[in-house]
Amino acid sequence: MISKDEYSKTTELMSQAIDAFSEQISVIRAGRANPSVLKNIYVDYYGQKTPLLQIGNISSPEPRLLVIQPWDTSIMKDIEKAIMASDLGINPQSDGRVIRLVFPILSQERRNELVKRVKAYGEDAKVRIRNIRRDDMDKYKKQKKDSEITEDDYIIIEKDIQKLTDESTAKIDDIVKEKTDEIMEV
Repeated sequence: MISKDEYSKTTELMSQAIDAFSEQISVIRAGRANPSVLKNIYVDYYGQKTPLLQIGNISSPEPRLLVIQPWDTSIMKDIEKAIMASDLGINPQSDGRVIRLVFPILSQERRNELVKRVKAYGEDAKVRIRNIRRDDMDKYKKQKKDSEITEDDYIIIEKDIQKLTDESTAKIDDIVKEKTDEIMEV
């Protein structure tokens, strides 16, 4: 019989896949300014790649504006270069003390592109979850073949793992729908 420990491993792997997907789409901007879009931007800070979020204060005084106030103003040019090199598609505006990022209103075409990207990421996450299911089922098939578990146990295991898979893919679908609604909101 399968131990609860085995299910917890499968559940943990599937949860990690869902978390990775959520993290991946959190940086997709949806028309309003959110500091999380800067999460994957690194600045060369005294010879070391440092996350932009760790080298200054970031605020959002208006829905479509982010203000970056670095603690060390000598790295303003480096921050601007890092933002320009990123895939944000926004030109930073600097006054010597702070950098402003003005997020333009998304066109319908751009919204559709972003929705398409979110759905593609969702499909990738579902593939990861199905791969976890496949790997687990291969392991249990081998155990059944080696007579370590019975045919009845294998059937129960298969149903339980399929149930976990279905729940995980449903969570991904919910996250995709939520992000799609956020992007399409005008």
